[in-house]
Amino acid sequence: MATGKNICTYFEGRWHKEDIAVMRAADHGAWLGSSVFDGARYFNGVVPDLLAHCERVNNSARALMLGPNTSAHEMVEIIHEGLKAYAKDAAVYIRPMYWGLDGDETTISPSSESVGFAVCLEEIPLAPETASATLTQTTFRRPVLEDAVVNAKAGCLYPNNARMLIEARSKGFNNALVADAMGNVAETATANIFMVKDGEVFTPIANGTFLAGITRARHIDNFSAEGIRVHQTVLTFQDFKDADEVFMSGNMNKITPISAFDDRQYQVGPITKKARSLYWDWAASAQSV
Repeated sequence: MATGKNICTYFEGRWHKEDIAVMRAADHGAWLGSSVFDGARYFNGVVPDLLAHCERVNNSARALMLGPNTSAHEMVEIIHEGLKAYAKDAAVYIRPMYWGLDGDETTISPSSESVGFAVCLEEIPLAPETASATLTQTTFRRPVLEDAVVNAKAGCLYPNNARMLIEARSKGFNNALVADAMGNVAETATANIFMVKDGEVFTPIANGTFLAGITRARHIDNFSAEGIRVHQTVLTFQDFKDADEVFMSGNMNKITPISAFDDRQYQVGPITKKARSLYWDWAASAQSV
């Protein structure tokens, strides 16, 4: 599924300047869902936290019982080579991925030694700075590790997220604020979540029901360096309704202000704006291809 344009694909040891087919009908990943991916971003000639994203896709592969066959540092080199095909001012979504090729003797379990690997680069613009989103509650929840591989960025988890989004959109909202198994806020259907109250920042504590994102961690570090207190704690839906500001954090757009949660309206406040400026300043000064 191409969501962008100007696609390049790394597969079987070389780059292809197109969206080529990489998976066969009988591959384990195609019919039994053993696929993982990660997402990094290239913009303004920089690739923030690329190594961390490559390390995470290898960790995701292991969580899905796949044996990663490309080291994170090798992956970084491959991606740098592929990005030479893009202009410095292009915004590119970087997606390394693994999937099972064969099953073991049970068929259901993937063979850890038979694994496909590819990288897809798609030119996808960042959302404009004026973009915002609206949230509502959903009847669907984040699973726990005993039910699903929530410690991986796995393709098989995303149908649940899709149910959340479809329900939210049927109610006239862009996205869903999602509960964990205990009924506390975990994240949205597509990204981690932050709220601001009385000048301090709050985000749900990582409790094993959602991936505590790389960009989320970067925001926490940036806030802490500026002396802004960040609380990683248990948060309820009422906490978000009582908040002064709310914003999403994800790799695709880095920061997305929230303008409404159900009937609660928010302005784009000073902490959200500060998060944006801190992130872009850090990316420009610390990371380059």
